[in-house]
Amino acid sequence: MASDTDISAFPSLGVAERIEQHLLHTVGVAPDQAGKRDLMNAVSQVARAELSQRWVAGEAADRKAKARRVYYLSMEFLIGRSLGNALAALSLDSPAAADLAQHAATLEDVQAQEPDAALGNGGLGRLAACFLDSMATLGLPSYGYGIRYEFGMFAQTIQGGRQVEHPDPWLADGTPWEFPRPELAYPVRFGGWVERAESPDSPPLWRHAGEVSAKAYDHVIPGHATARVATLRLWKASAPAHMDLHAFNSGDYARAAEYKNQFENISWVLYPNDSTPAGRELRLRQEYFFTSASLQDIVARHLAEHGQLGNLAEQVAIHLNDTHPAIGVAELMRLLVDEHGFVWAAAWRITQRVFSYTNHTLMPEALETWPVALMQHVLPRHLEIIFRINHDFLLEAGAHRPGDADFLRRLSLVDEHGERRVRMAHLAIVGSHKVNGVSALHSDLLVQTIFADFASLWPERFTNLTNGVTPRRWLAQANPKLSGLLDQSLGDGWRRDLGTLKRLLPLADDAAFRQTFIEAKHGNKQRLAALIHRTTGELVNPASLFDVQVKRIHEYKRQLLNVLHAVTRYRAILAQPQADWVPRTVIFAGKAASSYHSAKQIIRLIHDVGRVVNHDPRVGDRLKVVFIPNYGVSVAEVIMPGADLSEQISTAGTEASGTGNMKFALNGALTIGTWDGANIEIAENVGLEHIFIFGLRTEQVAALRASGYNPRRYYDHNYDLKTAIDRIAEGAFSPEEPGRFHDITRTLLESDYYLLLADYGDYLAAQGKVDELYRRPTEWTRHAIMNVAGMGTFSSDRTIREYADQIWNVKPLFA
Repeated sequence: MASDTDISAFPSLGVAERIEQHLLHTVGVAPDQAGKRDLMNAVSQVARAELSQRWVAGEAADRKAKARRVYYLSMEFLIGRSLGNALAALSLDSPAAADLAQHAATLEDVQAQEPDAALGNGGLGRLAACFLDSMATLGLPSYGYGIRYEFGMFAQTIQGGRQVEHPDPWLADGTPWEFPRPELAYPVRFGGWVERAESPDSPPLWRHAGEVSAKAYDHVIPGHATARVATLRLWKASAPAHMDLHAFNSGDYARAAEYKNQFENISWVLYPNDSTPAGRELRLRQEYFFTSASLQDIVARHLAEHGQLGNLAEQVAIHLNDTHPAIGVAELMRLLVDEHGFVWAAAWRITQRVFSYTNHTLMPEALETWPVALMQHVLPRHLEIIFRINHDFLLEAGAHRPGDADFLRRLSLVDEHGERRVRMAHLAIVGSHKVNGVSALHSDLLVQTIFADFASLWPERFTNLTNGVTPRRWLAQANPKLSGLLDQSLGDGWRRDLGTLKRLLPLADDAAFRQTFIEAKHGNKQRLAALIHRTTGELVNPASLFDVQVKRIHEYKRQLLNVLHAVTRYRAILAQPQADWVPRTVIFAGKAASSYHSAKQIIRLIHDVGRVVNHDPRVGDRLKVVFIPNYGVSVAEVIMPGADLSEQISTAGTEASGTGNMKFALNGALTIGTWDGANIEIAENVGLEHIFIFGLRTEQVAALRASGYNPRRYYDHNYDLKTAIDRIAEGAFSPEEPGRFHDITRTLLESDYYLLLADYGDYLAAQGKVDELYRRPTEWTRHAIMNVAGMGTFSSDRTIREYADQIWNVKPLFA
């Protein structure tokens, strides 16, 4: 039987022949009997074979050149489906589609057989996936490192308006996209105690209590219009001994598997529920597990190529995507000092030059910390290392401000207030040579607020690199209708140079171009309407304004403000049924963390409001409220192109950047948003007149809170707001349980930390301007085109070039 390599080695074989061969030899099915999943696997094997050749060649070139590499460590890589992206990168999508037609199948239907890779949850993971795409496309020698989650976070269904979580077994039927590396396994150890060495020149001895093996599985990330690829290496936890055979033979099957499960659960589920002590411990073990395995792999590769570690910082750049891998600072010190005999000072110089760190949150309560007691239990040697780093750092900081004890308390890597906790962001800052925010406002606020003391010590360490998204996935792949129009008007170079979109500016006044743009948008809205009907049962009018808010459900993202507007609009339609209402479909999607009660209640409120509004015959098609379940990359690829209005309404000063805002605008949606995160830079690039900005600015938010914010004042003085809240509180949308949303309305009236009531009036005024513009389709379309034209700077290619030049010092290397 021919192997995969045998098949791919014959360049004379066309795509159709290679698919037939893979159906027969790899999938094991007669071509005329192949089902859609068989076809998906066969087409994937064709792409995989070509990518493998590029991969092997690129790795060989990197080794030969002894290239400096960047290693991107992230808990999440939300890569979605791989087949469409791979075919596009290889320019095989058209021939594959033609052959599949011979099997009575469409490429879209075959691609839909592939489950989304459940390796992330939200913006953090999608950003990491975009970055890997750009690293490959730009030719940077690069690896991403993460965890091979077997189940992802959860699959979301809705039952009775409630979010219900199910396992997400995306690997249940295997995946053609991973390459197991059985020869690559590293020990990762936990617990135990630390002994002092007999010699004062020897490092302490970590007597660990348990060990798990980290096994490597690789995914190829293709570059576009280049032969280069990037590697995503994921780690699976495997117990050294698979079972207690004596217990098994004695009939105690549970105890036989206990040891295996105790360690292998590390790579089972993305973000285990951390509301329990066991969940928090598992989360810490996860973070250390993948970070330790990754660093061991990096060190092993470097030693194989260079034979020594003294030049590690010259050849290696390690980037920490948020604080989840921040324990890597202590782990690299352990490897250098304990395993490779470096003196502390030399190891610390290397460590600081190797690491860089991206912060993704301005909210102090969201900055990751770990109880000292828990870290002592799980990672006793690392706690010792952190204490020593902290001691040396505070001596340095003390010299900067002698006698200022409060300054040192704020800077310390250990928070001494109440339960002692290790501050992981502080560890990442102290252990890195560069720290960046992800939008201009976010980066400014980092050095003005939560990290102001660090910035006073090291102002040169802090910088900004505004996020971006890959146009290959989020325009070319997600929106073929608009992509075809762009290709016709601009050529296809925009995929690699998104700045080309600015050439659309004069076309905004071209009637023929506008009409084709409208037709593309309508086709995308029909596709989205079909998704809504398929997943919710609701029929929505594609001619209505599609008003979309899709993102993680969280109080600071203010889905609740959107709901208040929907309730107000519903009541206004009932009060003025003869008015000229702009038909609107309000679309939500997103997951709430399993332990986040308030977010789950918001999901239930959305469904209850939709249940009432959507079935009120007095309203008809003038207003619909829908919630699309199980939001993920493949769902987003349908939603983004079909949106008219993009809701980016977080409280000013809380959203670090956002990337959904970029994807929507790139696909021709207009933004309604606060002056927050990357909304600001989008407004500056597309023009303030082409975006709907509302609400308090960051400094006004701070001033209002400082003055003693009283939400009831807004409630008492705004009839529409009071009525909307009262109707929710009275059970108008939950008559079977009138008090269902008491906690939501009480929180709004008593605290309203995210200032929904303060921004409500201005938000409604902005929504009125949205209606006014949508009544003029020519003008709306002109604004939409101007949004697309202004999005060139928001390519992740631009972002990665800046990282490579300003932080990593990594140069492109083409195979």
